[in-house]
Amino acid sequence: VSTSHLQLAAFALGTVGWILCTISMGIVEWRVWHVDNTTIISSGIAWVGIWKVCFISYLHVSPGYREQFCHKFSGYDSFIPHEIYAAQGLLLIAMFMGLLGLAATIFALRNVYMGITHKTLIAPFFLVGGFFYVFAGLCVLVPVSWNFYSVTHNQSIAFPPSYYMPSSPAAQEAGAAIPVGIVAVILLLLSGIFSLSYRFPMTANAITK
Repeated sequence: VSTSHLQLAAFALGTVGWILCTISMGIVEWRVWHVDNTTIISSGIAWVGIWKVCFISYLHVSPGYREQFCHKFSGYDSFIPHEIYAAQGLLLIAMFMGLLGLAATIFALRNVYMGITHKTLIAPFFLVGGFFYVFAGLCVLVPVSWNFYSVTHNQSIAFPPSYYMPSSPAAQEAGAAIPVGIVAVILLLLSGIFSLSYRFPMTANAITK
C-alpha cells in the first residue's frame, strides 16, 4: 500500500479529468461569436459547440421573455469545419479511453488494498491504466488546441441560411469548454505519468511465487 500513493492520486486526478472531458464535450460554448446583426440573434452573441450552435432571440416571444434557439449538427453537414469533426470523434474516444483507464486503475488498487501480492495482478494494470490516461489526454489536447487556434484566427464557418447565422463573426473568443478541456488534459496526463511510474516492491513478502 505504501508504494501506491501516487497511483491513488492518479485515480483521483483521472476521475476528475474524465469528468471534465465529458463536461467539455457537452458544453455548447466552444467558440463565442459576436455578431453585428441583432435582428434574429437578439443578444448579439452566438455559441458554437461541437454538436450544435445556439443563440438567444426575442422574435415571436412575448415581451420580457427570451428563447434560446439551437441547431444541431448532422453527420451529413458539409459546412462543418474539420476541427469540429475532429473534436466530435476524439472526445468520444477520450471518454472511452479514460473510462478504461479508470477501470484498470480501480482493479489494481483493489488488489493492492486487499493485500494481493501477485505482480501480474497489480503492475500491468497500473501501466495499462497509465497508457489509457495519456492517450485520453492527447485525444482531448488535439481538438482543444485546434479549436483555440481557429478562435484566435477568427476563422469563419459557412452556415446555411436555415441556421440564421452569419458566415463570419465580428469577433470571437474561446468559450468555457476550451479551458475546461485544458484542465482535463493536464489532469489526465498527470494521471498517466503517476500510473506509469509504479514500481512493484521487490521485498521478501512481495516476491511472486
